[in-house]
Amino acid sequence: MYPGYAEQTAASLLLLLLCVWVCMCVNRPNLSLSLSLFFSFSLILFMMHLTDLNQECLLHLFSFLDKDSRRNLSLTCIRLREAFLDPRLWSLLHFFSPCELKRNNYILGPSLRHVSICWHSSRVKVCNIEDWMKTTFQRDLCSKHEKLVSHFLERVCHMCPNLLSLTLSGCGHITDHDVISVLQSCRRLQKLCLENCSRLTDTVLQAVVTHGNSLVEVRLDFCRNFTQMGLQGIRQKRPGVQLSAERSAGMIPDSQPEEKLHIRRALQKVLVFS
Repeated sequence: MYPGYAEQTAASLLLLLLCVWVCMCVNRPNLSLSLSLFFSFSLILFMMHLTDLNQECLLHLFSFLDKDSRRNLSLTCIRLREAFLDPRLWSLLHFFSPCELKRNNYILGPSLRHVSICWHSSRVKVCNIEDWMKTTFQRDLCSKHEKLVSHFLERVCHMCPNLLSLTLSGCGHITDHDVISVLQSCRRLQKLCLENCSRLTDTVLQAVVTHGNSLVEVRLDFCRNFTQMGLQGIRQKRPGVQLSAERSAGMIPDSQPEEKLHIRRALQKVLVFS
């Protein structure tokens, strides 16, 4: 038998059974139930020989599954585990909360091209509160996840040098160092999207100019500590970069406790002498 014979034979048989089932159901609807059972049984037999498929076919089938389904399927046998661990399967990773980063259901490797962490939750509002203003309960709530994204980005820097796009939304605990490290390590990065990341400052914008040689698109939305001066620096020094910044330079930036105290005293003096 020539290579790929088993795959072609199984696929042809499955297609033939599907055609017969459709034709019979159209001509004689009363047989649809029995033929459906027959088709299901034939499909089960086909799935029993799933491990006979070559690596490329298995990777194609795995690509239709989510992260949890991939991991569950990989626990059934060594052959499918090898497909799960193949770095070529993991070119795209999307997470809906930082807690998903703790799950052992994905693989980081040189084939990773696109990463997005988009957390749209009411807890993001708590993360965006300035640290010195948080209550004990709020600090305890944030302590359970505040380092997750930073540790993940650190792993990306060491294991994913070919990353092309990075999207971070609602990641209120990441720092300038986290994003700068990605820019320095992933030199092929073409798209950077930062949304509602309250701790980032103009230092990141300077790093975009210095290290983002491959950047084509930069989106900076609702990041309150970016300034108009920092955005203007990107426009002047990197005119080829498509830059968009919705509300970032028009929000109230963070302030330190002593700054609040000085403002309060100044207002008191104005009221006293007025």
